[in-house]
This record gives sequence, C-alpha cells and structure tokens, in this order.
Amino acid sequence: MSVNVTLLVIMGALFAAGIYLLLERSLTRVLLGLIMLANGANMLLLAGGGAAGRAPLYSSGIAPEDYSDPLPQALILTSIVISFAVTAFMLGIIYRSWILGRQDEVQDDIEDRRVASQSSFDAEDDAEIPIETTEFTPIEEAEEAPGNQRAGIGSRASNPRTEER
Repeated sequence: MSVNVTLLVIMGALFAAGIYLLLERSLTRVLLGLIMLANGANMLLLAGGGAAGRAPLYSSGIAPEDYSDPLPQALILTSIVISFAVTAFMLGIIYRSWILGRQDEVQDDIEDRRVASQSSFDAEDDAEIPIETTEFTPIEEAEEAPGNQRAGIGSRASNPRTEER
C-alpha cells in the first residue's frame, strides 16, 4: 500500500489549523476549527482505508482482494453527519450569543477571575492525613461500649431466640 503524501500534508494542515482556531475566544473561529478538525479526521479515515478498489457489491466472478473496504466509507459518512450536527448546534449558540450580547467572543466572568486568582491549596484535600483514617470504632472499644450487640454472643443464655428452642 502506498501512502499519498499530498493527502497527509493536507490532513496535517487541517488538524493544525483546526486546533489553532479551537483555542481562540471567538465562537465563529471555534466553529471553523471544529469543521477543519472534522475534515482532517475524514481525510485520515480516507487515507487509512487503503487503495481504491471495486465497489463492495458481491459478484461471483470477482476475487475478494479486488473489493474496497466499505468500513472507512461508512465511518466517513458517520463523521460527516456528526460534524453537521455539531456545526448546527454551534451555529445556534453563536446566533443566541449574538442576539443577546451583540458579541461573538467568550468573556471571562467575575467568578472565573476570582477562581483563577485563588491559590491551588485546598484545606480539605491537601491537609495532612492522620494515620488512622477510619470513622468506625475499633473492635476492642466496641465490645466495651454500652448497648453492644456483640457482648455475650458465645453464651446461649443471653440470646432470647436460643432459649425458646
């Protein structure tokens, strides 16, 4: 199987440009980045599918190795449908953002800035852990506690159910 270098270069350029656009704050650029990533993934599936062959329709006179694999074609079609749905969803978000705020850029709000300015120390998660971390009472202390259910298990006289038998 030979690799088409032009297809790989175009695919790499689509992935690079798509990732660059995804990191922008503008929702329109994020949408374009998602579209470029989807097209790069489609080209990757196309390149991974191997060389073109005959249509994957069965005929008794054709050798099996002459057929093309229908799986990459099905995956590309599925990817096209998913990317179309994501594009429609993002267009709805962009339209709603434009109607509400007349802006296309995602801004940091006050809470984001407050959280970013905090230190990363969390008193609950980062505190020293004591040696004993159990919340249960040890067995030795439990046997001495009043109202203990385990006291006198060995004797039949303390168990009311065994006295009836």
